Amino acid sequence: MKIGEVAAASGCHLETIRYYERIGLLPPPARTSGGYRAYAKADVERLRFVTRGRGLGFSLEEIRSLLQLAGHDDLSCAEVDRVAHAHLRDIRTRIADLQRMAGELERVIDGCGRGRRGQCTILSTLRRASA
Repeated sequence: MKIGEVAAASGCHLETIRYYERIGLLPPPARTSGGYRAYAKADVERLRFVTRGRGLGFSLEEIRSLLQLAGHDDLSCAEVDRVAHAHLRDIRTRIADLQRMAGELERVIDGCGRGRRGQCTILSTLRRASA
């Protein structure tokens, strides 16, 4: 398959495919006599794996680890579980941070007098040093 076909089949943009090749997430494909990349079905499956991982918020390094683990059917799931649980903890921390930010922003917006810019609580809050 050509890179455009692989992009369509995997849901991964062709520039992203090239990037994944450069950083080693996708092995370099075979080349045709004309120098074009020639991908196999396994490449599409690998790209789908990476794309699904990115969709779940896994970092590229976490995906790299998961790909290595996926290549060893004889291993237990313990390491995969460890990576997934660590990622879930990170997500929950980010959610808590976002909820805190949303609460602060709501408080600032609610306190806005909608008056003149010099009295704007939103702007004055942004000017203040954080506590």
